[in-house]
Amino acid sequence: MSTSVPGGVLTLADDLTVSRMGYGAMQLAGPGVWGPPRDPAEAVAVLREAVDRGVTHIDTSDYYGPYTVNELIRQALHPYPAQLRIATKVGARRAPDKSWPTALSRAELIDAVHDNLRRLGVDTLDVVNLRIGGTERPTPGSLAEPFTVLAELREQGLIRHLGVSGVSSEQLTEAQSIAPVVCVQNLYNVARRDDDDLVDRCAREGMAFTPFFPLGGFTPLQSGVLDDIAARLGATPHQVALAWLLQRSPTILLIPGTSSREHLRENIAAADLDLPADVVAELDAVGR
Repeated sequence: MSTSVPGGVLTLADDLTVSRMGYGAMQLAGPGVWGPPRDPAEAVAVLREAVDRGVTHIDTSDYYGPYTVNELIRQALHPYPAQLRIATKVGARRAPDKSWPTALSRAELIDAVHDNLRRLGVDTLDVVNLRIGGTERPTPGSLAEPFTVLAELREQGLIRHLGVSGVSSEQLTEAQSIAPVVCVQNLYNVARRDDDDLVDRCAREGMAFTPFFPLGGFTPLQSGVLDDIAARLGATPHQVALAWLLQRSPTILLIPGTSSREHLRENIAAADLDLPADVVAELDAVGR
């Protein structure tokens, strides 16, 4: 077991301290986040190596696969190390056509929480994020009804902490009026900077901001500036993009995903990449 924690740690509650460099498990599913992985043995090895290298924050969802990713996590890591925290998401499901329709009714949310509990093999979920918006931008409207359902499940002891995903600043405020929020998970990376103000708000209020698609997601980041900087620093463009996020805000948590140990090691090494001020200024200009 590693004695170092990649990226350092962030404490969000008395029982919630996580490595800032986490691991996003979505890519452990098959193509299109559907079905089992191409190489189940490698998927298990990736999860175990992430933990061995000091990662204490894994991001998942029962609708990855669906179901197969949570089952892999349990297979690879259960009984879980004491320091490991697993964050999951509810609010969507997978349809037979592989689409991602919303699932925000009371019954759907309760079922989703119990499905996550069962497949992960735990009595209480560390963090549950309520997914409201689409991938690209928040969906306007109130989240009070579905978030209240999760708040009730938290009061029942099935969830320790709550987060929100795909939300606006106004929706975050609404959620906070119902129950404490420890994290926000929105689309954000060096090239997609719409949430700059929300990133800063999370830092001021001591909440985590967890960017999904930190490396561009289904459309990987393409930037000549990234390539040039990476060449100068002796790093990869992806490492530069991850290092920029870690330096962007002290409460950003990273969850880059991969299905290979080689890429996992590359991502974790980004936590040790210190970007000089002039490089940060160049990268800041990429998203403007």
